[in-house]
Amino acid sequence: MPLKDRIQGKPAAQAYRAMLERQLGPAERERLSRQQIETLRTRVQEALLRKIDVPERADRNRLAQVIGEELDADPTISPGLRDYLLQSLVDEISGYGPIQPLMEDPAVTEIMINGPKTIYVERSGRVEKTGLAFRDEEHLGVVLEKMLAFTGRRLDESSPLVDARLPDGSRLNAVIHPISVIGTVVTIRKFSRDPLTLAHLLANGTLSPAMAAYLEWAVRGRLNVVISGGTASGKTTTLNAISAFIGPEERIVTIEDAAELRLQQSHWVPLEARPANAENRGEVTIRTLVRNALRMRPDRILVGEVRGAEALDMLQAMNTGHEGSLTTLHANSPRDALNRLETMVLMAGMDLPLVAVRQQIAAAVDVVVQQARMPDGSRRIVSIAEVQGLDAGNILMQELFQYRWDAAGGRFRATGVVSRFLDKMRTHGVEPSPAIFREE
Repeated sequence: MPLKDRIQGKPAAQAYRAMLERQLGPAERERLSRQQIETLRTRVQEALLRKIDVPERADRNRLAQVIGEELDADPTISPGLRDYLLQSLVDEISGYGPIQPLMEDPAVTEIMINGPKTIYVERSGRVEKTGLAFRDEEHLGVVLEKMLAFTGRRLDESSPLVDARLPDGSRLNAVIHPISVIGTVVTIRKFSRDPLTLAHLLANGTLSPAMAAYLEWAVRGRLNVVISGGTASGKTTTLNAISAFIGPEERIVTIEDAAELRLQQSHWVPLEARPANAENRGEVTIRTLVRNALRMRPDRILVGEVRGAEALDMLQAMNTGHEGSLTTLHANSPRDALNRLETMVLMAGMDLPLVAVRQQIAAAVDVVVQQARMPDGSRRIVSIAEVQGLDAGNILMQELFQYRWDAAGGRFRATGVVSRFLDKMRTHGVEPSPAIFREE
């Protein structure tokens, strides 16, 4: 890869992984041990930090220029070693060290650091081990501290785990000793700089055209939608995509643990939960934010993920004039999603009878969208079901669309059940076509 591209921060992860071995050549690999290279690298870095000030360190082009001059002053450094040191030092000082090329690689969607010497990535839905590593636990700690500096979150023995958001919007989770017995563990969930639209999901095979049309009508028709699925099944991506159909005149309040949603509307108020400080004070929970959002005159409330007692406040918001609200939760099926909602409402400690909880859910939730990650790493919407009401204390559901395997492979199909919300959609200016519900 041309040096110019590497200076501008566009290294390919695989090329970077093999850079040292490829550039130095057999003779120099034999002459220089890894320890000698690291010693040389440290010497150059210390000299560099004495020469440039803090603002210059953030400018990759300026940084590369100064590093190049410093390396050129040493005649013992070969061109291959020079390129390696130049790239690694730029990444170390202005970025996140050895994982910087992974952060810049658009094909990488998740970075998993299992201690300083083991780094995995998810690329195109598949997990693979990289050849990258930090020097030691201290080196990993320095990079992690740089990541958390933007967030104001803390990580120490009294608070050994943290959820945070990086400047580019990526979500970070870190766990340190003594919670993690293998050392510092960091998981970074990356998000596309350009949020995926429903058209992108269609092109990726995440859903069928009939499903896409129905979800557009559901959002425009102000139905309350729950998107459920397992970890990394694409729930947040789908929520982002369908939120584009919320009208520009509507006021939207989003509530998340770590802000991930990227809405396209201008009248959008994002709220983010906050953990307790070192004195165990100042915590702001999702439940507190949901309650506060009701006082902010929202037309729609979007909760990034419902995990606990805030489910009760979310259901009450859906039942008290905030139609068209959207949320996600972890569940294995549409039925399991409603069961989990029951459990989370009971966690609120209100001592409500189960039938009352189910009445709240049946009245609040209109649609459950089930998403899954396939064995090949792709994501699919495998079911769209509507809540039909309550009968003899049980919540009734009807599946409208599904993804099923048959002799020809996996395919999307309509079940033949027509949505019961067509009239409600029409009252909000939507003109749905019953033809999309015809069984194939």
